[in-house]
Amino acid sequence: MCTSGDDLRSYRQLRDAGWTRKAIDDALGSGALRRLRRGAYAASGACEAAAAAVAHGGVLACVSAARHHGLWVLSDDQRTHVWMGRAHPSYHPREPKPCDCVVHWDRGTITDAFGLPSVTRILRQVLQCKGVEDFFAALESALRQHLIGRTGLRWLQAHTNALGREAVRLARSDADSGLESLLRWRLRAHRLAVKTQVHITGVGVVDVLIGDRLIIELDGRANHHDESHRHKDLVRDANAALWGYTTLRFDYALVVHDWALVEAAILGALAASTAHAVRPTA
Repeated sequence: MCTSGDDLRSYRQLRDAGWTRKAIDDALGSGALRRLRRGAYAASGACEAAAAAVAHGGVLACVSAARHHGLWVLSDDQRTHVWMGRAHPSYHPREPKPCDCVVHWDRGTITDAFGLPSVTRILRQVLQCKGVEDFFAALESALRQHLIGRTGLRWLQAHTNALGREAVRLARSDADSGLESLLRWRLRAHRLAVKTQVHITGVGVVDVLIGDRLIIELDGRANHHDESHRHKDLVRDANAALWGYTTLRFDYALVVHDWALVEAAILGALAASTAHAVRPTA
């Protein structure tokens, strides 16, 4: 993640900050500044994604803007997403060097030519561009970080489709990662009691607790591969078993790309737990 800040400025902003025309020309010659398009400049070291958006005449959008806000992004899409606001002739196609930027034309007014859209607009763009699962994970990330409130949620409900409104209704602020959000979203049809970031005596805080006794631990993109983390995980699992809990562990690849197996394992563990609970004694 990078931020634009004062690294992106208009010609007028440079002049208002005390830059003379000669100083601007000298900075362009030395490489301290570069011209993105007429009237827009980037300082050396400026965020390339933000600079690309400004070069087009827009601002960062969708997953690109979500990352800049620090939201959890499910998609691996590393292309720069650009919002142009209301369709107008100011779009600059960055000739003669074309790029793979994704341009968003959803209606709205860009109020800061060098900033970011609102979190609510970014979330709506994620829903339209990437789908409801990406939207739900980013939305719960925004809720956890207090980047969206009741007013923003009401705006989303009024400006999304039926599936988006379902996601808004289900969203909570207790998920610590997008994997936890994704797991809860995908399990919603089973109507299970799914809690995230639960403190369990003798174990500590677990990622997910389903029902009363099934713990789900989720390892993100940066898995606990080293020996010390692996040992700590084993100790936690042993303590959980001591207190009567079953623990299932899944990594990012399993949850995202092999959901059928993850779902079957969870439902199988719940069924086994129920069968054990009602099995008559000899």
